[in-house]
Amino acid sequence: MSTDFKINNCAAILLAAGASVRLGQPKQLLIYHGKSFIQNMISAAVSAKLHPVIVVLGAHAAQISREITNNNVHLAHNSDWEEGIASSIRCGIKTLQKMDASSDAAILMVCDQPYIKASLLDDLVVSQGKTGTPIAAAYYNGVAGTPALFHKKIFSDLLLLRGDKGAQKILRQFADRITTVPFPMGIIDIDTKDHYEKLRQNTK
Repeated sequence: MSTDFKINNCAAILLAAGASVRLGQPKQLLIYHGKSFIQNMISAAVSAKLHPVIVVLGAHAAQISREITNNNVHLAHNSDWEEGIASSIRCGIKTLQKMDASSDAAILMVCDQPYIKASLLDDLVVSQGKTGTPIAAAYYNGVAGTPALFHKKIFSDLLLLRGDKGAQKILRQFADRITTVPFPMGIIDIDTKDHYEKLRQNTK
């Protein structure tokens, strides 16, 4: 196994800057299992011992930041959030590089996959360690997707992303060098009120 992509410390970058236009309200603040989506994602990252945990905010930043009471979480403001998710990825990576040069990797996460748990994030780190690949990603609906772990040697590629396409371009580019972790529930993300209502019904 190659040691080119050995990881000693993995960070978490939570992409939470979107305006939730289709939903009509900040999805980051929707309640699931008694806590907001963003609180649940932060809890998963902290429980998985990812460090640092960086939350990228943009739209509704003031409102959402009030939900974040964990002192171990670093907030980063993406002034270009209207461009799309790529701007938040760049913001998160640049923030990580400035504040913690010791991080060997980062897991990119989004707020609207309610079934993400610490155990999944642990599995990404463990699987990458076993295989030595530069990327480890959740696998659902026939493709690799978020949450996804990227070794720091891939950060330069992430910083080239533009628009609202996220990291899928990178996942396709490195398709033969990705370790995948099954996450069937990853296909469920919450973009509309109907999606949220179905989620609430399934938890009753």
